[in-house]
Formats: sequence, structure tokens, C-alpha cells
Amino acid sequence: MSDKKLLTPLELKIMNVLWKLKEAFVKEIIEELPADVEKNPKPPHKPAYNTVSTTIRILEEKNYVDHKAFGRTHQYFPTVSRFAYQKRLMHNVLDNAFSGSVSGLVSALLDDKKISDKDIKEIEDMLRKEEE
Repeated sequence: MSDKKLLTPLELKIMNVLWKLKEAFVKEIIEELPADVEKNPKPPHKPAYNTVSTTIRILEEKNYVDHKAFGRTHQYFPTVSRFAYQKRLMHNVLDNAFSGSVSGLVSALLDDKKISDKDIKEIEDMLRKEEE
């Protein structure tokens, strides 16, 4: 997956739907997409069919999605797992935003109150398992 580009916000929203549903037609994806209240609060706005369809074709070109054809309609499914993408994204953030410094990343999360005591305990448990 290292050759794949990171996803745009809309691509990531669509991938989150596909990871959840496992496979879906464009209409099903649109139904599951969260409304973008910030852009158009009344009524909540969802992307147009053509926008989602075009974005899915781009995801296919990037090898994140494939499809099964049913006549003229297509059912899409992810070809990359959520975990594989998360790992790629974190490597990118770590390398580019924190110059490879894991302690810098953790420090930023601690400073921003994004890590709870429960999270710290879970991380400590993971580190202990790695040492074994």
C-alpha cells in the first residue's frame, strides 16, 4: 500500500462507508454519508450522485476500490483495509509533521488532551506485549 496516495476528505468519507458496509451501490453510499451541515445547514447537504460516482471512479484509479458489474450498475467494495490505510496515514503524519519523532506525536496528543488515562493504560499494555 505504500505506493497509494492519501485520501481527500470526501474520498475518506466514502471509504469509511465502504469499510462499514463491505460493498455498496452509489445510492447506498450516499444514504450512509453524513450530511455536511457546515456547508449548507438547512437542509443538511449530501454530495450529489455524480460527485460520489466520480469520486468512486477516482478511488478505483487509486486502487482503493473495485467493483462488480450488474448490467449498467456497479457494486463497489474496498480493496484496502481500514487498518492498512490508518497505518499509511500515521506513517505519513509521523514522517512529515513530526519528522519521525514518535515522542513528538505523543506529546502533541497529550498536550491537546486527546489521550485519556484509559488510552495510556492500553498503550502501556501494548508496549509490554511488544517486549515479550
